[in-house]
Amino acid sequence: MDFSAVSTIEIIATIIFAIAIIHTFIAKKFEDMAHHCPKGSISYHAYHFLGEVEAVFGIWAGIFMAIYFFIGGSVDAIGHDGLMHKTSEALYYLEHKLNFTEPAFVFVIMCMAATRPVIKLAEKIIVLFSNVLPFKKKRSFYISALVIGPILGSFITEPAAMTVTAIILLNSFFLGGMSTKFKYATLGLLFVNISIGGTLTNYAAPPVVMVAAKWNWGMSHMFFNFGYKSVIAIVIGSLVVSQFFRKELEGELEGVGADDGKPEPKFWKYIVHLLFLGLVVLTSHHMVVFLGLFIFFLGFTTITETYQDRIKIRESLLVGFFLGGLVTLGGLQAWWLKPIISSLGELPLFIGTTALTGITDNAALTYLAAQVEGLSDAAKYSVMAGAVAGGGLTVIANAPNPAGLSILKDSFGEEGVSPLKMLLGSLFPTILAMVLFQILV
Repeated sequence: MDFSAVSTIEIIATIIFAIAIIHTFIAKKFEDMAHHCPKGSISYHAYHFLGEVEAVFGIWAGIFMAIYFFIGGSVDAIGHDGLMHKTSEALYYLEHKLNFTEPAFVFVIMCMAATRPVIKLAEKIIVLFSNVLPFKKKRSFYISALVIGPILGSFITEPAAMTVTAIILLNSFFLGGMSTKFKYATLGLLFVNISIGGTLTNYAAPPVVMVAAKWNWGMSHMFFNFGYKSVIAIVIGSLVVSQFFRKELEGELEGVGADDGKPEPKFWKYIVHLLFLGLVVLTSHHMVVFLGLFIFFLGFTTITETYQDRIKIRESLLVGFFLGGLVTLGGLQAWWLKPIISSLGELPLFIGTTALTGITDNAALTYLAAQVEGLSDAAKYSVMAGAVAGGGLTVIANAPNPAGLSILKDSFGEEGVSPLKMLLGSLFPTILAMVLFQILV
Protein backbone atom coordinates (compact mmCIF):
# COMPACT_ATOMS: atom_id res chain seq x y z
CA MET A 1 0.00 0.00 0.00
CA ASP A 2 1.38 3.39 -1.03
CA PHE A 3 0.91 5.54 2.06
CA SER A 4 2.46 8.54 0.31
CA ALA A 5 -0.70 8.83 -1.79
CA VAL A 6 -2.92 8.99 1.30
CA SER A 7 -4.05 12.48 2.25
CA THR A 8 -3.99 13.90 5.76
CA ILE A 9 -7.77 14.22 5.78
CA GLU A 10 -8.17 10.52 4.86
CA ILE A 11 -5.95 9.51 7.78
CA ILE A 12 -7.90 11.78 10.15
CA ALA A 13 -11.18 10.33 8.85
CA THR A 14 -9.94 6.78 9.45
CA ILE A 15 -8.75 7.60 12.98
CA ILE A 16 -12.12 9.18 13.82
CA PHE A 17 -13.90 6.24 12.15
CA ALA A 18 -11.99 3.85 14.45
CA ILE A 19 -12.85 6.02 17.48
CA ALA A 20 -16.53 5.93 16.49
CA ILE A 21 -16.44 2.12 16.31
CA ILE A 22 -14.87 1.98 19.79
CA HIS A 23 -17.54 4.43 21.00
CA THR A 24 -20.31 2.02 19.92
CA PHE A 25 -18.80 -0.61 22.22
CA ILE A 26 -18.56 1.71 25.25
CA ALA A 27 -21.80 3.64 24.75
CA LYS A 28 -23.22 1.90 27.83
CA LYS A 29 -20.57 3.65 29.98
CA PHE A 30 -22.05 7.04 29.07
CA GLU A 31 -25.52 5.80 30.02
CA ASP A 32 -24.13 4.81 33.43
CA MET A 33 -22.54 8.25 33.83
CA ALA A 34 -25.90 9.90 33.10
CA HIS A 35 -27.44 8.14 36.12
CA HIS A 36 -24.92 9.89 38.39
CA CYS A 37 -26.02 13.35 37.18
CA PRO A 38 -29.05 15.34 38.39
CA LYS A 39 -32.02 14.18 36.35
CA GLY A 40 -32.98 16.74 33.74
CA SER A 41 -29.64 18.57 33.90
CA ILE A 42 -27.57 19.40 30.82
CA SER A 43 -24.95 16.81 31.78
CA TYR A 44 -27.68 14.18 32.27
CA HIS A 45 -29.04 14.71 28.75
CA ALA A 46 -25.55 15.05 27.23
CA TYR A 47 -24.40 11.68 28.63
CA HIS A 48 -27.66 10.08 27.53
CA PHE A 49 -27.09 11.40 24.03
CA LEU A 50 -23.52 10.06 24.00
CA GLY A 51 -24.92 6.72 25.17
CA GLU A 52 -27.30 6.48 22.21
CA VAL A 53 -25.62 3.98 19.86
CA GLU A 54 -27.64 5.40 16.97
CA ALA A 55 -26.10 8.84 17.56
CA VAL A 56 -22.46 7.74 17.63
CA PHE A 57 -21.47 8.07 13.98
CA GLY A 58 -23.41 11.30 13.57
CA ILE A 59 -21.56 12.83 16.54
CA TRP A 60 -18.10 11.83 15.28
CA ALA A 61 -18.94 12.79 11.70
CA GLY A 62 -19.80 16.25 13.04
CA ILE A 63 -16.44 16.44 14.83
CA PHE A 64 -14.67 15.28 11.67
CA MET A 65 -16.43 17.87 9.49
CA ALA A 66 -15.51 20.63 11.97
CA ILE A 67 -11.85 19.59 11.62
CA TYR A 68 -12.19 19.34 7.84
CA PHE A 69 -13.63 22.87 7.60
CA PHE A 70 -10.77 24.15 9.77
CA ILE A 71 -7.81 22.48 7.99
CA GLY A 72 -9.24 21.94 4.52
CA GLY A 73 -8.45 24.29 1.68
CA SER A 74 -10.66 25.54 -1.13
CA VAL A 75 -11.52 24.09 -4.53
CA ASP A 76 -13.06 25.34 -7.75
CA ALA A 77 -16.63 24.15 -8.23
CA ILE A 78 -19.51 25.02 -10.54
CA GLY A 79 -22.24 26.83 -8.62
CA HIS A 80 -26.00 26.79 -9.15
CA ASP A 81 -25.58 29.72 -11.53
CA GLY A 82 -23.41 27.59 -13.81
CA LEU A 83 -20.29 29.63 -13.08
CA MET A 84 -17.03 28.53 -11.45
CA HIS A 85 -16.63 29.61 -7.82
CA LYS A 86 -14.20 29.01 -4.99
CA THR A 87 -15.75 26.86 -2.28
CA SER A 88 -14.62 25.11 0.88
CA GLU A 89 -13.09 21.68 0.29
CA ALA A 90 -15.18 20.28 3.16
CA LEU A 91 -18.38 21.76 1.73
CA TYR A 92 -17.48 20.36 -1.71
CA TYR A 93 -17.01 16.93 -0.11
CA LEU A 94 -20.48 17.05 1.47
CA GLU A 95 -22.28 18.38 -1.59
CA HIS A 96 -20.49 16.62 -4.46
CA LYS A 97 -18.76 13.51 -3.11
CA LEU A 98 -21.45 12.12 -0.78
CA ASN A 99 -25.02 10.91 -1.29
CA PHE A 100 -27.38 11.12 1.68
CA THR A 101 -30.34 9.60 -0.15
CA GLU A 102 -30.10 6.28 1.73
CA PRO A 103 -30.17 7.81 5.27
CA ALA A 104 -33.15 9.95 4.24
CA PHE A 105 -34.89 6.94 2.70
CA VAL A 106 -34.33 4.81 5.80
CA PHE A 107 -35.78 7.61 7.96
CA VAL A 108 -38.93 7.86 5.81
CA ILE A 109 -39.48 4.13 5.31
CA MET A 110 -38.96 3.45 9.03
CA CYS A 111 -41.60 6.05 9.95
CA MET A 112 -44.05 4.57 7.45
CA ALA A 113 -43.39 0.91 8.26
CA ALA A 114 -43.83 1.49 12.01
CA THR A 115 -47.43 2.64 11.58
CA ARG A 116 -50.34 0.69 13.02
CA PRO A 117 -51.95 -0.49 9.73
CA VAL A 118 -48.64 -1.82 8.36
CA ILE A 119 -47.80 -3.64 11.61
CA LYS A 120 -51.31 -5.11 11.88
CA LEU A 121 -51.21 -6.32 8.26
CA ALA A 122 -47.78 -7.91 8.78
CA GLU A 123 -49.07 -9.61 11.93
CA LYS A 124 -51.98 -11.09 9.97
CA ILE A 125 -49.64 -12.47 7.30
CA ILE A 126 -47.29 -13.94 9.91
CA VAL A 127 -50.17 -15.48 11.88
CA LEU A 128 -51.57 -17.00 8.66
CA PHE A 129 -48.23 -18.65 7.90
CA SER A 130 -47.72 -19.75 11.51
CA ASN A 131 -51.04 -21.61 11.47
CA VAL A 132 -49.63 -24.17 9.03
CA LEU A 133 -46.51 -24.92 11.09
CA PRO A 134 -46.56 -28.12 13.19
CA PHE A 135 -45.52 -26.44 16.47
CA LYS A 136 -47.22 -24.80 19.40
CA LYS A 137 -48.67 -21.38 18.66
CA LYS A 138 -45.95 -19.30 20.33
CA ARG A 139 -43.09 -21.16 18.66
CA SER A 140 -44.86 -21.17 15.30
CA PHE A 141 -45.39 -17.41 15.45
CA TYR A 142 -41.73 -16.89 16.43
CA ILE A 143 -40.49 -18.93 13.45
CA SER A 144 -42.97 -17.28 11.12
CA ALA A 145 -41.96 -13.76 12.20
CA LEU A 146 -38.25 -14.47 11.69
CA VAL A 147 -38.83 -16.11 8.29
CA ILE A 148 -41.62 -14.09 6.68
CA GLY A 149 -40.51 -10.69 8.05
CA PRO A 150 -36.96 -10.82 6.60
CA ILE A 151 -38.13 -12.30 3.28
CA LEU A 152 -40.59 -9.40 2.97
CA GLY A 153 -37.47 -7.25 2.98
CA SER A 154 -36.85 -8.24 -0.63
CA PHE A 155 -40.08 -6.53 -1.60
CA ILE A 156 -40.75 -3.68 0.84
CA THR A 157 -37.00 -2.99 1.44
CA GLU A 158 -34.84 -4.15 4.34
CA PRO A 159 -35.36 -1.07 6.56
CA ALA A 160 -39.14 -1.50 6.34
CA ALA A 161 -38.90 -5.24 7.04
CA MET A 162 -36.56 -4.62 9.99
CA THR A 163 -38.94 -2.07 11.48
CA VAL A 164 -42.03 -4.25 11.09
CA THR A 165 -40.38 -7.45 12.33
CA ALA A 166 -38.65 -5.75 15.29
CA ILE A 167 -41.92 -4.19 16.49
CA ILE A 168 -43.72 -7.54 16.21
CA LEU A 169 -40.93 -9.29 18.15
CA LEU A 170 -40.96 -6.52 20.77
CA ASN A 171 -44.71 -6.79 21.39
CA SER A 172 -44.86 -10.60 21.29
CA PHE A 173 -41.61 -11.70 22.95
CA PHE A 174 -39.19 -9.02 24.18
CA LEU A 175 -41.65 -7.32 26.51
CA GLY A 176 -42.53 -10.64 28.12
CA GLY A 177 -40.53 -12.74 30.54
CA MET A 178 -38.04 -14.09 28.00
CA SER A 179 -34.45 -14.63 29.10
CA THR A 180 -31.62 -12.29 28.14
CA LYS A 181 -29.92 -15.15 26.31
CA PHE A 182 -33.07 -15.62 24.22
CA LYS A 183 -33.15 -11.89 23.40
CA TYR A 184 -29.54 -11.78 22.21
CA ALA A 185 -29.93 -14.94 20.13
CA THR A 186 -33.11 -13.53 18.58
CA LEU A 187 -31.52 -10.13 17.95
CA GLY A 188 -28.55 -11.76 16.19
CA LEU A 189 -30.85 -14.01 14.15
CA LEU A 190 -33.03 -11.04 13.20
CA PHE A 191 -30.06 -8.97 12.01
CA VAL A 192 -28.61 -11.81 9.91
CA ASN A 193 -31.98 -12.85 8.47
CA ILE A 194 -32.77 -9.26 7.46
CA SER A 195 -29.33 -8.86 5.87
CA ILE A 196 -29.61 -11.98 3.71
CA GLY A 197 -33.39 -11.74 3.31
CA GLY A 198 -33.12 -8.75 0.99
CA THR A 199 -31.23 -10.69 -1.70
CA LEU A 200 -34.23 -12.17 -3.53
CA THR A 201 -34.49 -8.97 -5.58
CA ASN A 202 -32.06 -6.38 -6.91
CA TYR A 203 -33.52 -3.24 -5.32
CA ALA A 204 -34.28 -3.89 -1.63
CA ALA A 205 -30.93 -4.48 0.11
CA PRO A 206 -28.47 -1.53 0.33
CA PRO A 207 -25.36 -3.60 -0.57
CA VAL A 208 -27.17 -4.99 -3.64
CA VAL A 209 -28.41 -1.57 -4.77
CA MET A 210 -24.81 -0.31 -4.76
CA VAL A 211 -23.71 -2.76 -7.48
CA ALA A 212 -26.81 -4.09 -9.27
CA ALA A 213 -26.72 -1.63 -12.17
CA LYS A 214 -22.94 -1.57 -12.63
CA TRP A 215 -22.60 -5.36 -12.50
CA ASN A 216 -25.81 -5.90 -14.50
CA TRP A 217 -27.44 -8.04 -11.83
CA GLY A 218 -31.17 -8.45 -12.47
CA MET A 219 -33.92 -10.10 -10.41
CA SER A 220 -33.28 -13.60 -11.78
CA HIS A 221 -29.54 -13.32 -11.12
CA MET A 222 -30.15 -12.31 -7.53
CA PHE A 223 -32.67 -15.05 -6.85
CA PHE A 224 -30.75 -17.95 -8.40
CA ASN A 225 -27.34 -16.89 -7.06
CA PHE A 226 -28.30 -15.57 -3.62
CA GLY A 227 -32.02 -15.50 -2.93
CA TYR A 228 -32.93 -19.17 -2.63
CA LYS A 229 -29.81 -19.84 -0.55
CA SER A 230 -30.81 -17.02 1.79
CA VAL A 231 -34.31 -18.47 2.21
CA ILE A 232 -32.84 -21.86 3.14
CA ALA A 233 -30.47 -20.23 5.65
CA ILE A 234 -33.31 -18.16 7.15
CA VAL A 235 -35.57 -21.20 7.58
CA ILE A 236 -32.86 -23.47 9.04
CA GLY A 237 -31.53 -20.76 11.36
CA SER A 238 -34.99 -19.91 12.68
CA LEU A 239 -35.86 -23.57 13.24
CA VAL A 240 -32.60 -24.28 15.07
CA VAL A 241 -32.81 -21.22 17.35
CA SER A 242 -36.48 -21.95 18.13
CA GLN A 243 -35.54 -25.53 18.98
CA PHE A 244 -32.79 -24.35 21.32
CA PHE A 245 -35.26 -22.10 23.16
CA ARG A 246 -38.27 -24.43 22.82
CA LYS A 247 -39.00 -24.35 26.57
CA GLU A 248 -39.27 -20.55 26.57
CA LEU A 249 -41.50 -20.75 23.52
CA GLU A 250 -44.02 -23.09 25.16
CA GLY A 251 -46.05 -20.39 26.96
CA GLU A 252 -48.94 -18.29 25.74
CA LEU A 253 -48.43 -15.95 22.83
CA GLU A 254 -48.82 -12.32 23.94
CA GLY A 255 -49.13 -9.02 22.15
CA VAL A 256 -50.69 -10.35 18.93
CA GLY A 257 -54.23 -9.22 18.26
CA ALA A 258 -54.49 -7.76 21.76
CA ASP A 259 -57.12 -5.10 22.34
CA ASP A 260 -55.27 -1.83 22.95
CA GLY A 261 -58.39 0.31 22.92
CA LYS A 262 -57.93 1.54 19.36
CA PRO A 263 -60.28 0.52 16.54
CA GLU A 264 -59.13 -1.92 13.86
CA PRO A 265 -57.99 -0.02 10.74
CA LYS A 266 -60.45 -0.20 7.86
CA PHE A 267 -59.50 -2.12 4.72
CA TRP A 268 -58.99 1.05 2.68
CA LYS A 269 -56.51 2.37 5.27
CA TYR A 270 -54.33 -0.70 4.72
CA ILE A 271 -54.46 -0.01 0.98
CA VAL A 272 -53.50 3.66 1.39
CA HIS A 273 -50.54 2.81 3.64
CA LEU A 274 -49.31 0.15 1.21
CA LEU A 275 -49.71 2.60 -1.64
CA PHE A 276 -47.55 5.17 0.15
CA LEU A 277 -44.97 2.48 0.96
CA GLY A 278 -44.92 1.29 -2.64
CA LEU A 279 -44.50 4.81 -4.02
CA VAL A 280 -41.62 5.54 -1.62
CA VAL A 281 -39.89 2.28 -2.60
CA LEU A 282 -40.34 3.07 -6.31
CA THR A 283 -38.85 6.55 -5.82
CA SER A 284 -36.17 5.48 -3.33
CA HIS A 285 -33.39 7.03 -5.44
CA HIS A 286 -35.14 10.39 -5.70
CA MET A 287 -34.96 12.15 -2.34
CA VAL A 288 -37.04 15.16 -3.33
CA VAL A 289 -39.90 12.91 -4.44
CA PHE A 290 -40.07 10.51 -1.49
CA LEU A 291 -39.68 13.35 1.04
CA GLY A 292 -42.63 15.06 -0.62
CA LEU A 293 -44.62 11.82 -0.41
CA PHE A 294 -43.71 11.58 3.26
CA ILE A 295 -45.19 15.03 3.95
CA PHE A 296 -48.45 13.93 2.32
CA PHE A 297 -48.28 10.72 4.37
CA LEU A 298 -47.95 12.69 7.61
CA GLY A 299 -51.04 14.64 6.61
CA PHE A 300 -52.95 11.40 6.02
CA THR A 301 -51.94 9.97 9.42
CA THR A 302 -53.10 13.20 11.08
CA ILE A 303 -56.52 12.89 9.44
CA THR A 304 -56.78 9.20 10.48
CA GLU A 305 -55.23 9.73 13.93
CA THR A 306 -57.86 7.56 15.65
CA TYR A 307 -56.53 4.52 13.79
CA GLN A 308 -52.84 5.36 14.18
CA ASP A 309 -50.13 4.84 16.76
CA ARG A 310 -47.51 7.50 17.46
CA ILE A 311 -45.29 8.04 14.42
CA LYS A 312 -41.73 7.09 15.45
CA ILE A 313 -40.11 10.35 14.32
CA ARG A 314 -37.44 10.52 17.04
CA GLU A 315 -36.32 6.91 16.66
CA SER A 316 -36.25 7.21 12.87
CA LEU A 317 -34.31 10.49 12.99
CA LEU A 318 -31.66 8.94 15.21
CA VAL A 319 -31.25 6.07 12.75
CA GLY A 320 -30.99 8.52 9.86
CA PHE A 321 -28.42 10.54 11.86
CA PHE A 322 -26.41 7.35 12.44
CA LEU A 323 -26.41 6.44 8.75
CA GLY A 324 -25.61 10.00 7.69
CA GLY A 325 -22.54 9.89 9.92
CA LEU A 326 -21.58 6.51 8.52
CA VAL A 327 -21.80 7.86 4.97
CA THR A 328 -19.70 10.91 5.89
CA LEU A 329 -16.89 8.96 7.55
CA GLY A 330 -17.16 5.90 5.28
CA GLY A 331 -16.64 8.00 2.17
CA LEU A 332 -12.96 8.43 3.05
CA GLN A 333 -12.10 4.81 3.88
CA ALA A 334 -11.41 3.69 0.30
CA TRP A 335 -7.63 4.16 0.68
CA TRP A 336 -7.31 1.07 2.86
CA LEU A 337 -10.43 -0.91 1.88
CA LYS A 338 -9.94 -1.00 -1.90
CA PRO A 339 -6.41 -2.50 -1.78
CA ILE A 340 -7.67 -5.25 0.54
CA ILE A 341 -10.62 -6.08 -1.72
CA SER A 342 -8.55 -6.11 -4.91
CA SER A 343 -5.68 -8.21 -3.51
CA LEU A 344 -7.54 -11.21 -2.07
CA GLY A 345 -8.44 -14.52 -3.72
CA GLU A 346 -12.05 -15.74 -3.86
CA LEU A 347 -12.29 -17.62 -0.53
CA PRO A 348 -10.11 -15.15 1.43
CA LEU A 349 -12.16 -12.35 -0.17
CA PHE A 350 -15.39 -13.99 0.99
CA ILE A 351 -14.12 -14.48 4.55
CA GLY A 352 -12.41 -11.08 4.62
CA THR A 353 -15.52 -9.25 3.40
CA THR A 354 -17.62 -11.01 6.03
CA ALA A 355 -15.20 -9.88 8.74
CA LEU A 356 -14.82 -6.33 7.37
CA THR A 357 -18.60 -5.95 7.34
CA GLY A 358 -18.46 -6.06 11.13
CA ILE A 359 -16.52 -2.79 11.23
CA THR A 360 -18.04 -0.94 8.28
CA ASP A 361 -21.37 -0.85 6.50
CA ASN A 362 -21.78 -3.71 3.99
CA ALA A 363 -23.13 -1.29 1.37
CA ALA A 364 -19.87 0.68 1.62
CA LEU A 365 -17.91 -2.51 0.98
CA THR A 366 -19.86 -3.50 -2.12
CA TYR A 367 -19.71 0.08 -3.40
CA LEU A 368 -15.92 0.07 -3.11
CA ALA A 369 -15.74 -3.34 -4.76
CA ALA A 370 -17.73 -1.94 -7.69
CA GLN A 371 -14.97 0.64 -8.21
CA VAL A 372 -12.34 -2.11 -8.66
CA GLU A 373 -11.98 -2.82 -12.37
CA GLY A 374 -11.55 -6.36 -13.67
CA LEU A 375 -13.19 -8.28 -10.80
CA SER A 376 -14.19 -11.77 -11.92
CA ASP A 377 -17.77 -13.02 -11.54
CA ALA A 378 -16.55 -15.33 -8.78
CA ALA A 379 -14.93 -12.40 -6.94
CA LYS A 380 -18.12 -10.35 -7.26
CA TYR A 381 -20.09 -13.25 -5.80
CA SER A 382 -17.62 -13.56 -2.91
CA VAL A 383 -17.91 -9.86 -2.09
CA MET A 384 -21.71 -9.87 -2.09
CA ALA A 385 -22.06 -13.18 -0.23
CA GLY A 386 -19.62 -12.04 2.46
CA ALA A 387 -21.20 -8.60 2.76
CA VAL A 388 -24.72 -9.93 3.39
CA ALA A 389 -23.62 -12.92 5.50
CA GLY A 390 -21.75 -10.60 7.88
CA GLY A 391 -24.56 -8.05 8.03
CA GLY A 392 -25.63 -9.09 11.53
CA LEU A 393 -22.27 -9.02 13.31
CA THR A 394 -22.53 -5.45 14.64
CA VAL A 395 -24.97 -2.55 14.65
CA ILE A 396 -23.00 -0.82 11.86
CA ALA A 397 -22.71 -3.89 9.62
CA ASN A 398 -26.00 -3.31 7.78
CA ALA A 399 -27.98 -0.08 7.34
CA PRO A 400 -31.27 -1.40 8.86
CA ASN A 401 -29.59 -2.67 12.06
CA PRO A 402 -29.78 0.66 13.92
CA ALA A 403 -33.53 0.71 13.24
CA GLY A 404 -33.98 -2.71 14.84
CA LEU A 405 -31.74 -1.82 17.77
CA SER A 406 -33.60 1.44 18.46
CA ILE A 407 -36.87 -0.48 18.71
CA LEU A 408 -35.65 -3.39 20.85
CA LYS A 409 -32.92 -1.91 23.06
CA ASP A 410 -35.15 -0.70 25.91
CA SER A 411 -36.36 -4.27 26.50
CA PHE A 412 -32.84 -5.22 27.60
CA GLY A 413 -33.21 -3.18 30.78
CA GLU A 414 -30.89 -0.58 32.26
CA GLU A 415 -27.79 -2.47 31.11
CA GLY A 416 -28.73 -1.88 27.48
CA VAL A 417 -27.47 -3.96 24.57
CA SER A 418 -23.93 -5.32 24.84
CA PRO A 419 -22.16 -5.22 21.42
CA LEU A 420 -20.11 -8.28 22.40
CA LYS A 421 -23.17 -10.35 23.36
CA MET A 422 -24.93 -9.17 20.21
CA LEU A 423 -21.93 -10.37 18.19
CA LEU A 424 -22.03 -13.75 19.93
CA GLY A 425 -25.76 -14.01 19.29
CA SER A 426 -25.22 -13.53 15.57
CA LEU A 427 -22.37 -16.04 15.14
CA PHE A 428 -24.49 -19.14 14.48
CA PRO A 429 -26.74 -17.65 11.76
CA THR A 430 -23.72 -15.88 10.23
CA ILE A 431 -21.69 -19.10 9.97
CA LEU A 432 -24.76 -20.95 8.66
CA ALA A 433 -25.24 -18.35 5.91
CA MET A 434 -21.52 -18.46 5.05
CA VAL A 435 -21.56 -22.26 4.71
CA LEU A 436 -24.70 -22.30 2.55
CA PHE A 437 -23.40 -19.53 0.28
CA GLN A 438 -20.31 -21.67 -0.31
CA ILE A 439 -21.76 -25.17 -0.72
CA LEU A 440 -24.98 -24.46 -2.63
CA VAL A 441 -24.68 -23.91 -6.38
